[in-house]
Amino acid sequence: MITIELLFAAKNRIWQQQLRVPATTTAQQALMQSTLYSDHPEAKGLAMGIFGELCQPDTPLSDADRLEVYRPLVFDPMESRRRRAAHRAQQKQDTKKRRKPSIAASMIVNRD
Repeated sequence: MITIELLFAAKNRIWQQQLRVPATTTAQQALMQSTLYSDHPEAKGLAMGIFGELCQPDTPLSDADRLEVYRPLVFDPMESRRRRAAHRAQQKQDTKKRRKPSIAASMIVNRD
């Protein structure tokens, strides 16, 4: 028997469970033995990995493996990075622009 840990990042919390399974158990068999699908039916058919490395459902598990089930991304990380960079560039450009002096300040400067 080996001990594995299962994780799924649900929308509002992280679901995790430890299981003791036979040494020949595959990733899909471990998920079927867990309560993941009954607790989170939306997890069926999603990608999975072991310690952050994608794996196939027929991948055999080892002792102390952490099997993770991944939700699809709701945003494109590269697009978010581009937007942040554009925002920072715009802020930098805005700080370079000089503000027009107020009427009171211009009266003091232009006093002759």
